[in-house]
Amino acid sequence: MTGATVPRDAPAWNVSRWFNVDGAPSLSSLRGRVVFLHAFQMLCPACVQQAVPQSLKVAAAFASTDLAVIGLHTVFEHHHAMGPDALQVYLHENRIGYPVGVDAHRDGDTARHPLPLTMQAYAMQGTPTLMLIDRQGRLRRQRFGLVDDLRLGAEIATLLAEP
Repeated sequence: MTGATVPRDAPAWNVSRWFNVDGAPSLSSLRGRVVFLHAFQMLCPACVQQAVPQSLKVAAAFASTDLAVIGLHTVFEHHHAMGPDALQVYLHENRIGYPVGVDAHRDGDTARHPLPLTMQAYAMQGTPTLMLIDRQGRLRRQRFGLVDDLRLGAEIATLLAEP
C-alpha cells in the first residue's frame, strides 16, 4: 500500500465525544488488537462515496476477528454544518454501528484553531485518511485518499496474522 509509514507508536486520540460505544476507546484499551482507524468528514465527497462505505465493508468482512474498526470525524472546515447533532443523524442514516469519535479542537475554538488535535498529531493531509495500528499500538500504515479494497483487505489480514 502506498502511504506506508515507518512503524512508530501511534499518537493518542483526542476526542471530544464518542458515538456508538459506552465509554471511550483508547489505544491503550485496544492494545492487543489491530485497529482500523479512518478519519472522515460527513460532507467530504470522497468520504461519503467511497471511504465510509469501505469502512462498513471492512467492519462486516472482519466482524469475526479481533479487528477494531474506529471512525474519527475530523472536521477542519464547515464546522457549523458538521457538529455532533448532525453527525449523530449521519451515523444513524448510514447505519454506522462501530465507534466514532469527534476529533477535538483546542479549547473547543474552531475559529482560532480550525485543525483538530488528532489530525495534527497524525499530520493528516485531509480526509479521508486511513490508519492501521498493529497489536503493539504502532502506526503501520497511514494513507490520505482512497485505498483499493483488495490491497486493504490483504494489509489487514497480514496485521491480524501477526502475533
